[in-house]
Amino acid sequence: MENSAIVVLSGGQDSATCLAFACERYSEIHTITFDYNQRHLREIQCATILSEKANAISHRLIPISSLQLMETKSALLNVDADINAAHPNDPNLPATFVPGRNMMFLSLACIHAYSLRSHTVYTGVCQTDYSGYPDCREEFVQAMAATASLAMDWPIDIITPLMHLDKMETVLLMQSLNKLDWYAHTHTCYRGSKVPCGECPACKLRAKGFQKAKIPDPLLEA
Repeated sequence: MENSAIVVLSGGQDSATCLAFACERYSEIHTITFDYNQRHLREIQCATILSEKANAISHRLIPISSLQLMETKSALLNVDADINAAHPNDPNLPATFVPGRNMMFLSLACIHAYSLRSHTVYTGVCQTDYSGYPDCREEFVQAMAATASLAMDWPIDIITPLMHLDKMETVLLMQSLNKLDWYAHTHTCYRGSKVPCGECPACKLRAKGFQKAKIPDPLLEA
């Protein structure tokens, strides 16, 4: 399907923006969401709502319990871990780093694209605000696209419209797409709270973006 795209949709702010961006460019949108027993499971509920708003043709929820079986030190998978600390395995990485997460997500998204005969995968990763996550870097995404294309003998483009945008620019992009109201159905807080806790790194980054853009966060007004 030449005019179709698969969007990796977590239910967070960045993936919602990425979904809105893709909707402007493709008539057939398919979304894929991953349940890896993350602390902020509320994201999955948001992803379902956002898929409906985007009139996605399909929304696949893929369970990945293997991530938690292999990695128990990440604060996103271990409720007893300190979200604001450094990762136990590398003090240069945040505690919320889940090794191999985006590698696994993009592998499965590319497989899904192949099954749908699509050549395009969208993901909302960005290295501007990437918090030190090595799997949010542009060079990783490019390598992943090349690897998937070779592995399946099927050309795959992984599009990252937010790669070089900070959170303020992401908010302004969503405003230009006339989809700011979608943010009321997104989830950011690592603690899993519906209302942003305002203390975890993700909440602070989100708040800073809206403040710099001088736009109220629809999630706080919902």
